[in-house]
Amino acid sequence: MSHQNTVFHQLIKPVLRQDFERLAKQHHVGQKFRSASRWDQFIALLMSQLSCRQSLRDIQSNLESQQEKLNHLGAKSIPRSTLARINEEQPAALYKQMFHQLLQYCEKSKVAHKFRFKNPLYSVDASHIDLSLSLCAWAKVHDSKTSMKLSIGLNHSNHIPEFVAVENGKENDMVQGRKFQFPSGSIVVFDKGYVDYKWYANLTAQNIGFVTRLRPKAVYRVIQQHPVIVAKGILKDETIQLNSAHAVKRQTPPLRKIEYIDRQSGKHFMFLSNNFRLSASTIAAIYKDRWKVELFFKAIKQNLKLKAFIGRSRNAIQTQIWIALIAYLLVSFARHLGQEGWTVQRLLRMIQVNLFERKTLKALFMPDKIPIKQKEAQLSLLL
Repeated sequence: MSHQNTVFHQLIKPVLRQDFERLAKQHHVGQKFRSASRWDQFIALLMSQLSCRQSLRDIQSNLESQQEKLNHLGAKSIPRSTLARINEEQPAALYKQMFHQLLQYCEKSKVAHKFRFKNPLYSVDASHIDLSLSLCAWAKVHDSKTSMKLSIGLNHSNHIPEFVAVENGKENDMVQGRKFQFPSGSIVVFDKGYVDYKWYANLTAQNIGFVTRLRPKAVYRVIQQHPVIVAKGILKDETIQLNSAHAVKRQTPPLRKIEYIDRQSGKHFMFLSNNFRLSASTIAAIYKDRWKVELFFKAIKQNLKLKAFIGRSRNAIQTQIWIALIAYLLVSFARHLGQEGWTVQRLLRMIQVNLFERKTLKALFMPDKIPIKQKEAQLSLLL
């Protein structure tokens, strides 16, 4: 029988060891390692993410039981005390830079989104990652909550976050949202938490379209009304000018307001956009597609280790978050080997119980269907 690498070994193929070691040298503080390395740390934490290990002791025990298979990864088991110390002391910036390098592989995995227009489509949103109030007082948001905030810009072509920031939970969503540099010609969709009239003007000046929802108390005047198709749920399609003192000071350009009613739920929406080329129904559909970013947060929180943390410091927690995002990327790269329609969430669940199995990813994600033999008729009991 021919040799076959483990599922784990195949998943990390996009991570080139020489590139990792080069980054590890750049992001190293203190003395040289003696009994462990950053690669050992990476393999240990990545394994904990993909197999949902819950503690440092749990990670060490599982690594020790798989030592023979770790040899093929160029790694070894790492004591829990050593792993804890590296997590605390060595910069999480290594994994942040590594994540952005791996994004280069995404260019090969992009497919067209479901809309007819060719513009890249992104969803921007942020989600809190809750921490222990008693253990992580440095991340205090208010008297009863501590958290980090994960902000992302999700590409709808491959469901991969191309723009990511991990900062304090107290920080406003707009702080990181303004920093994301979207390509010219793209379309960005976000909710009412990202209302910023100056940002609207900047996006328009950069030839970046946006779709959001209009706040109920927004002050504006109608410049022009456009014909609508009521059968598609469009009630109004207007060109407006936000004319509050706040909007005038920030030189907000003329925008498009669309009133839409969902026939199924009966809910009424008011959308705001700087795109006058697409149809009103397409603008409404773009905002509806923003739900993909909510599914992303659901997938990583349910299937990766972002609820219980094995460190208490900011650096240790950021390390764990960035490696969780790397795990999501690696599974996303392998998704083309799975059956059509399978999500990253479903693949993660399969990997959890097969991480050290010696089988190909294609065999794991597309198992052969064994025909079920017809059961023999059950003998009836005579009374």
